[in-house]
Amino acid sequence: MADGGRRRRAGGRAANVDRRSQELFKQMPWRVPVNPDRPTEPIGEDGVQAIHDGAMRVLEEVGIEFLNDEACNLFREAGCKVEGTNVKMGRDWVMEMVGKAPSSFTLTPRNEARRITIGDGHIVFGNVSSPPNYYDLELGKKVPGTRAQCQDLLRLTQYFNCIHFAGGYPVEPVDIHASVRHLDVLFDKLTLTDKVMHAYSLGRERVEDVMEMVKIAGDLTEEAFQATPRMYTNINSTSPLKHDQPMIDGCLRCIRRGQAVVVSPFTLAGAMAPVTMAGAVTLSIAEGLSAIALFQYVAPRCPCVIGTFTSNVDMKTGAPAFGTPEYMRATQMTGQMARFYGLPMRASGVCAANVPDGQAMWETSNSLWSAVQSGTHMVYHAAGWLEGGLIACPEKFVMDCEVLQMIQRYMEPEVVATGPDDIAVDVIREVGPNGHYFGIDHTQERYEQAFYQPFVSDWSNFEAFEAKGAVWTAERAHHLFKDIIARFEEPPMDIARREELADFVARRKAEGGAPTDF
Repeated sequence: MADGGRRRRAGGRAANVDRRSQELFKQMPWRVPVNPDRPTEPIGEDGVQAIHDGAMRVLEEVGIEFLNDEACNLFREAGCKVEGTNVKMGRDWVMEMVGKAPSSFTLTPRNEARRITIGDGHIVFGNVSSPPNYYDLELGKKVPGTRAQCQDLLRLTQYFNCIHFAGGYPVEPVDIHASVRHLDVLFDKLTLTDKVMHAYSLGRERVEDVMEMVKIAGDLTEEAFQATPRMYTNINSTSPLKHDQPMIDGCLRCIRRGQAVVVSPFTLAGAMAPVTMAGAVTLSIAEGLSAIALFQYVAPRCPCVIGTFTSNVDMKTGAPAFGTPEYMRATQMTGQMARFYGLPMRASGVCAANVPDGQAMWETSNSLWSAVQSGTHMVYHAAGWLEGGLIACPEKFVMDCEVLQMIQRYMEPEVVATGPDDIAVDVIREVGPNGHYFGIDHTQERYEQAFYQPFVSDWSNFEAFEAKGAVWTAERAHHLFKDIIARFEEPPMDIARREELADFVARRKAEGGAPTDF
């Protein structure tokens, strides 16, 4: 426990990140991967400078609408030009402010063994966040999300070691009134998982409630809570060229108490941004930097991440498209810009597919690999996303985790080790041109750990596949999802802390929770 933390109460059990009630398969252990590859850089230095200059011209000449009175007053205080809600800011000031942001930081949840690093070459993956609808193979149709479905997706979030943080609600539980939804879901998050938490910046009450619940769950004093980031919020600009009232308000509340913010403009080329990818990235960079500059002015060195959600629309229908070649290039280009500004970066694992099929997997794989190629540090929606973010799906969650484990295996240094035993010249000499490598000591000593072992992929031939019932991938994922839920055990939590959380939720519900329009 960090200095300043409360005294630990008796009655709790020691946390163990690898603890499982009954292992269904041998998954890779918990770790925070480090991406060893050089980032893909599709544009040269001239291109980086051109996008930077374009973003600065947008900030200087066009301005950003900040629909938040406090933000406008702060910009005015900083010497920026404020006319109504339009804010124009000089590039020297923007670069001075952005230069204060740390290039990396840690996020420490209630189980400190689940601490993650954002930046510094690390890459972490989070669950699907915020779809209003749910689909699984048993239902066979799209339905509005419920608390029970949200809880099951949180159980998957906890179960899989390749998921490092719990983003927004993995499905929106619309069976809970919006005024108290955040209280119930955060209680579920903090008891069903022990990973890094998120708060929606949707009004003062929601952000303040989440911060207080994170403090309670971690048994923290206010001093300990503010000493190091314990949670984060993510906001989207309202493209083009707007930041709204509640999201900026929530970020200001978080940074003033030492917590992290992620600024992710949502720029769809051809609809909410120029049709060219360079133009869309330029707009995204301008929107993101405008908010980060504000936050650094208010709380220098506060942890900030610049996000990218730049893709294109289907110009025949106007529908968002994801995992496209343009999406991949925009992510890589944004990675170059994030490194230019010295900021950690967030991307996403997304698709436009409606069911957990081949399209879903190739689009998501494109998205995930573009995150790897771009040097992304924080990957949102890495497991469970469908229909452009309108559906959460447990089968897709399981299938995505197979891809995430493969990516993590790909990054392990032993895969490309080149020591004498790895080059294996003596082994090659021993086997010669007429033997095989199956039975020799070199293979026998290494075969169990030599290669990635899948948990949902089927590597058998067609006859063996048929003999096992010819079960397709999504159905195998469905059975695994059901087995995980059936055998799931909650991570340990001190009984007194759990009761304190429950009391807080009950009190805030009695007070009315957060105001709504309905």
